[in-house]
Amino acid sequence: MIWAIAGLLAIFSFIPVYSASSNVAYLYGDGSTFQYLVSHFIHLFLGFAIIYAVHKIPYHYFRGLSILMIPIVILLLLYTLAQGTTIDGANASRWIKIPIINKTFQTSTLASVVLMIYVARYLSKIHSKKVTFKETILPLWLPVGVILALILPANFSTTAIIFAMVLMLVFLGGYPLKYLGIIIASGALFLLLFGLTAKAFPGVFPNRVDTWISRVENFANNEDTEADYQIERAKIAIARGGVVGTGIGKSVQRNFLPQSSSDFIFAIIVEEMGLVGGISVMLAYLFILFRLIIVSTKANTVFGKLLVIGVGLPIIFQALINMAVAVELFPVTGQTLPLISSGGSSIWMTCLALGIVQSVSAKREEIKQQEEIETEEESENPLDVLSEAL
Repeated sequence: MIWAIAGLLAIFSFIPVYSASSNVAYLYGDGSTFQYLVSHFIHLFLGFAIIYAVHKIPYHYFRGLSILMIPIVILLLLYTLAQGTTIDGANASRWIKIPIINKTFQTSTLASVVLMIYVARYLSKIHSKKVTFKETILPLWLPVGVILALILPANFSTTAIIFAMVLMLVFLGGYPLKYLGIIIASGALFLLLFGLTAKAFPGVFPNRVDTWISRVENFANNEDTEADYQIERAKIAIARGGVVGTGIGKSVQRNFLPQSSSDFIFAIIVEEMGLVGGISVMLAYLFILFRLIIVSTKANTVFGKLLVIGVGLPIIFQALINMAVAVELFPVTGQTLPLISSGGSSIWMTCLALGIVQSVSAKREEIKQQEEIETEEESENPLDVLSEAL
């Protein structure tokens, strides 16, 4: 079922991406949107190859891989802060260029998946034990804190999402609530100190810090800014869509809405396909959530249960935030719509997470089939077996 709904979302994504990429095509290309369609196809093709390859790996292997990947991810994030580049005119140190293929990659997306696997591994390890807060600082919260601190200066929204998902995972994993209160208070205090420091010493941190601080402030104060321009255009697009939309390829706001093929693609979907298209997309993600819960509850190990929730839930959370931004329930975050928005990093890491979920599901089916075979063998009549052998 997850294969099916992911495939349908991927096929559907070609329509809004092809339509909405005209803005970027005229600003940064020769005006042709065909190359963006081809690029999107390549990203999706590689993404589904990742799902297939990862789902063949027994999921318990990810326990050890997460330990090995944590230091690699930290080094990548450090390199990103030092050598970050721009993409489609966005001035933010979120991406690094892969030398051989000359493509950009957002390291925070990989860090998110690796960190959730690592947290699931640790929680499964202490599941049946009573631990003190002091015992969990070094093995659990130190890696979490270091990774979040490295992502925060360039990408506040991703940091907030990862932190929220980690808190939800440790809560579901049975981590004591009184310790969670300490972590939440510590995180809020660190964020406050970081914001005050960035305001006091503007030259110390990248320009991106001022961007996300101003977005939060302006969202609360209702001031007219560039972010408000994006939101207003998105709401105009949604209002024009009505119930059934203006028709595929007939969006007007795609020519005025920045990042219309990525961050605000949901507004273009509603403009062209109306309320029917918007609700259909939302229901697709909720159906994935439903299947994630089923796979998690039927997993045979604690690690399998936590792993499915840890890597799968952020996909749904990110999708809902993207939709909420389009209707001004959240400030502008820069989060894409998984499997629909253009962009290689988001698609590949979403597919990596879905592949891990499928790995847990495949292992459960394998165990189920083995149990059925053993049951059939035990129920066979010994005389029948002897006669067949003769």
